[in-house]
Amino acid sequence: MNTLRITDGQVLRPDGTVEDADVLVDSDEGTILDIAADVETDADETLDADGCLVMPGLVNAHCHVSMTLLRGHADDKPLMSWLQEDIWPTEAELTPEDVRIGAELGLVEMIKSGTTTFADMYFHVPDVVAAIEEAGLRARVGHGAVTIGKDDEDAWADIDESLAIAREFDGAVDGRIRTAVMPHSLTTVGEEYLREVTADAHADDIPVHYHANETTNEVDPIVDERDERPLAYAQDLGMLTADDFVAHGVHVDDEEIALLAAAGTGVVHCPASNMKLASGMAPVQKMLDAGVTVGLGTDGAASNNDLDMFDEMRDAAMLGKLASDDASAVAAPDVVQMATAGSADAIGLPGGALEVGGVADIAVVDLDAPHLTPANNLVSHLVYAARGSDVRHTLCDGTVLMRDREVLTLDESAVVDRAREAASALYDRV
Repeated sequence: MNTLRITDGQVLRPDGTVEDADVLVDSDEGTILDIAADVETDADETLDADGCLVMPGLVNAHCHVSMTLLRGHADDKPLMSWLQEDIWPTEAELTPEDVRIGAELGLVEMIKSGTTTFADMYFHVPDVVAAIEEAGLRARVGHGAVTIGKDDEDAWADIDESLAIAREFDGAVDGRIRTAVMPHSLTTVGEEYLREVTADAHADDIPVHYHANETTNEVDPIVDERDERPLAYAQDLGMLTADDFVAHGVHVDDEEIALLAAAGTGVVHCPASNMKLASGMAPVQKMLDAGVTVGLGTDGAASNNDLDMFDEMRDAAMLGKLASDDASAVAAPDVVQMATAGSADAIGLPGGALEVGGVADIAVVDLDAPHLTPANNLVSHLVYAARGSDVRHTLCDGTVLMRDREVLTLDESAVVDRAREAASALYDRV
């Protein structure tokens, strides 16, 4: 057994308390062996956490990682015109190699900001999986299917690909990859396709992930046509189970919140994207109060425009207070929970807490900075003051992905250079 000891740090425990402790990791099994003030062992490897907070790796529960190549390409527009006029035409020109390069760029960004796990909806998924394997992260991936604007043959082909990809890659990369069937949304995929692919996915114990209630344009057409709310429609289709999870949930009413709570369906809050696209303010505190599993995600780097979960935590807390008109709403401990255990629960992957026997997905945050001084309340600092650039070390599955700000699994400089070249060539084609 190869072991790694994270020494001399403060550890964030699952109950939100902080204590001085070392963390002993089984590097072979990818699990935590011990958390104690003085771990008695001669570890094969050590990581210095002096002056640092050792916390669970952050879990980005909804993103489109390869959209890093579209960062800054189209800004300051509402969702549907942004998608139809800029994003979808550009994505039509993406090659599998572009998607691989964009994924690598996003994975470097996530590793450097303490994210160890994410859920990703995109296409050319085998290339995304290859990038994840090399980078060393944990993920739930899926092919995002859209049927609107397509003839029946092409629509079914897209749906079938989402199911085939989910079946093929579930459990890949030594179990670090899990999958989901990912129809884009309740308004961009027709009813017959949603009903069939959901039944097929659940028959294979594969969850379903989709955008829901992101804007009023995703709510009003369903209400007008069916005289029911979108999540009631989703429930009719079988898409509201404890294994499924939805992105955004901005425009949900009390009845829909009750449906989510009763079903155990997770909701991934994406505050930066929702603000930038003027999609609205999700009633996060209402969902938390009702017992809904709420996670946190960045969405894609074209609508955020970064993948830094520390930024997302601050946005979630600030926007949550505005939405509730209550400064005590969406408090810092709840936001940290959303970005760790809440996100892990929502997407059905391990992690989100540091505990003996749990997975060794860990971020070590350096507290030695003016903006983190004085250290009055470290949980508060994680939400309101810390930045992704404060992360000193990142581990996933017991493997060190970044040591002292140096990414070890990918060549950061080469990744950035390839991304610049790929983006330039992409825009020339567009």
